[in-house]
Amino acid sequence: MNTYSYSILNCNINSVTIHPSIKILTKFLQFLHKEYNYHFLCYNFKVEHIILEWGMKKLMKYDILVLDDEKEIADLVELYLKNENYNIHKFYNSKEALKCIKEHNFDLAILDVMLPDIDGFSICNIIRENHNYPIIMLTAKVDDISKIQGLSIGADDYITKPFNPLELVARVKSALRRYHSYNKEKEDADVIEFLGLSVNNRNHKCTLYNEEINLTPMEFSILWYLCKNRGKVVSSEELFCNVWGEKYLDCNNTVMVHIKRLREKLHEKPKNPKFIKTVWGVGYEIE
Repeated sequence: MNTYSYSILNCNINSVTIHPSIKILTKFLQFLHKEYNYHFLCYNFKVEHIILEWGMKKLMKYDILVLDDEKEIADLVELYLKNENYNIHKFYNSKEALKCIKEHNFDLAILDVMLPDIDGFSICNIIRENHNYPIIMLTAKVDDISKIQGLSIGADDYITKPFNPLELVARVKSALRRYHSYNKEKEDADVIEFLGLSVNNRNHKCTLYNEEINLTPMEFSILWYLCKNRGKVVSSEELFCNVWGEKYLDCNNTVMVHIKRLREKLHEKPKNPKFIKTVWGVGYEIE
């Protein structure tokens, strides 16, 4: 990934000082994104980096495992995929491939079914125990039962030999596109960021202006629930029922005590909190 600086409108886009004409700058950035698929990292109109995406090849190199005991086929697959700028990890036997699988997290695997030591179906099962990246099976078998078996144990696609290498490349691209598109959506749904606050539900980490805030599991759950319902007033009863999973009692001040501690850790001003606001008589809200 390459990062470039540009001087536009008498200012350096890579600096924090931006020309007052934000509208013109914004239109220019939109034009670059639309016409050339450039991507930008922005914060409060301070464009800190311009990332030029010269196609998917230069933006990211995916790691692909190729396992086939037929050297000619493995070499042919490697040749075509390397031409697409993928990183290829090629193996002619299962034992060496398994060792690499345990040490490396791939973006996609291409497995031959008929292998002399451990068959491709078994390798597929082993991968699926810890990974969900796409798996494409290669086989000389043309019967439907073999295809169904491969797909039922977690394979994503099935190609019979002999095959057109260009078709394999097309299927690899399609599988990678689906996989990373899905993961991007999932990742975005698990991370909420605003006003310098970042709440990550995958690793239960919270940062404020890039400094980690140490929260208890309960404090994190409260903050995550409020962030998920940002813009909505959440009553103490709703918060208690959803976070603690118990019936709420009117005399219960547990929620109030936890909110107080949470605000302290977020360095909130008692009279004018920035994040968790009290709506008197109703509940709490993150705007």
